[in-house]
Amino acid sequence: MAITSDRSGLLTGLDVFVGGPIQHAILANGFAGDLQSAITTAIGTVRENGGNVFSAHVAEKFGEDTAQFTPEQVSVRDFRWMRKCDVFVPVLPVLPDLTLRRTDGTHVELGWATALGRPIVLVTKQPFVDSASHLLKGLHRVGSVQVIDFDEFNEKPGLLVDAVLAATEVQREALGSAVAAGV
Repeated sequence: MAITSDRSGLLTGLDVFVGGPIQHAILANGFAGDLQSAITTAIGTVRENGGNVFSAHVAEKFGEDTAQFTPEQVSVRDFRWMRKCDVFVPVLPVLPDLTLRRTDGTHVELGWATALGRPIVLVTKQPFVDSASHLLKGLHRVGSVQVIDFDEFNEKPGLLVDAVLAATEVQREALGSAVAAGV
């Protein structure tokens, strides 16, 4: 008999798109280890709690199969996932020089999520590093954004479950208010 935590199933029925750097995380010696660990933890946490995960990292085997996909395939796939997901969870790691690891695709996805009204649970160092753009730092002013500190997430992955639940509850409340108002 499998032992499950008392949190098991809290994300049942939710589609969670977990994103983060791929191209600029493929290093000479393999995929960036700290990032792979954090994304694997995020994916595992969502799945252990009953959520369904969309992940280019899984589809592309953390960079091993990235070259097998065309830009058109990746764009269509990721946009389809964004339209289908209930929440977007981008993981944005900080390099030793205190700059964000480059991730053009994830920033495009952040724009899609905001434009489509998808809640975002951002996992990155807090406070934001100086190299983070004004648009990233101010995204919470135009979208539903919660932030989990990267190091705290690595110590307590359950923070992700709480944040996803809070983000989707806010989304459900907003939709309920809009329906009640006849919008």
